[in-house]
Formats: sequence, structure tokens, C-alpha cells
Amino acid sequence: MSTKQVEEFKDQVEIPEGVTVTVNKHMVSFVGPLGKTHKSFRSIPIKVEVSEGKVLLTAINHKKRDYAILHTARSIIRNICEGLVTGYTIKMKIVFSHFPITVKVEGKKVLIENFQGERAPRSTFIVGNTKVVPKGEDVILTGEVWTDITQTAANIELRSKVKNKDHRVFLDGIYVFEKKKGIDK
Repeated sequence: MSTKQVEEFKDQVEIPEGVTVTVNKHMVSFVGPLGKTHKSFRSIPIKVEVSEGKVLLTAINHKKRDYAILHTARSIIRNICEGLVTGYTIKMKIVFSHFPITVKVEGKKVLIENFQGERAPRSTFIVGNTKVVPKGEDVILTGEVWTDITQTAANIELRSKVKNKDHRVFLDGIYVFEKKKGIDK
């Protein structure tokens, strides 16, 4: 391979003001104004270093797959840094036709009650430090780690899925209708 091709397998991420990043072997820790979090890069074949306000990423091998993995790691680090400064918000809408659905939060669990008239509530877990707040017909998810918030939203959406019925007729469920940067109150 030429040196130009090898240079493509290196990348860097600017660390925003107010965020500190430390690396301990495969564990990368982030501390920012909205909180702190960590991410393990043990299963991702890249080398991570921090120097002069930048996170330097280097791929271990030189294949197309490694190039793609390098850019995925870059996106993960960039999203965590942005989230620790501004945060993220996802809004979900509760939709029902006959039986009114209620959503409650108990500790690290979200309870979906009276879904299609079911007696037992459906429950799912909250991932990471995501805050879930039910407000009338809406459920608002906020936090600083994008992957945790989106996974929590996906868990809620999947637990309120209608099974063994025509999806064109039975539209009951809890659906995402807005995603944005910044934390809504």
C-alpha cells in the first residue's frame, strides 16, 4: 500500500470546550457539563489516543471494513462529546383508539399500562442515564448519550407493538415523532 492509502486509516475528533477525555487501555471516559460517561472500544479494532485537545483514531488493519469501523468509532466519540455539551431529546406520541394507554416510570423501568385492554402492564428497561418523562399524550426522553436514548426509545416502541392483528387497522402504540439536539424541559 502507498503511504497515502495508509494515511486514510487515521482520523481525529476535536474535543469541545468543557469536555475532558481520558483513555485507559480500551476504555474511553468522557466528562462534560451535563455529566460523565464511558465507552469500551475492546471489541472495535482501533487504537485510541488523546493529545492536544483531539482524540486520535488509528485502524489496526488496512481493509475497507476497518476503514468503515474507524469512521463508526469517530461518530460514536463525536456524538458523546456533543451530547455532554448540548444533550439530546426524543419525543414519542402515545396513540390509541379505544383503550387509553398510560405510561409510568418506576426506577429504571417504563410501564405501559392498559395497552389494548391488557390487565398486566408491559414493561421495558431504561438504558444508561436516560430520563423518561410522560406528559399527557407524549413521552419525552432526554440525556447525553445518543445511543442510550435511541435504544430506550426503540425498547418502548417494540414493547407497544401490536401482534397477531392487522397493522393497518390497529394503530395503537407509542411512536417517535421528533428527534433533536438540546434538552427540552
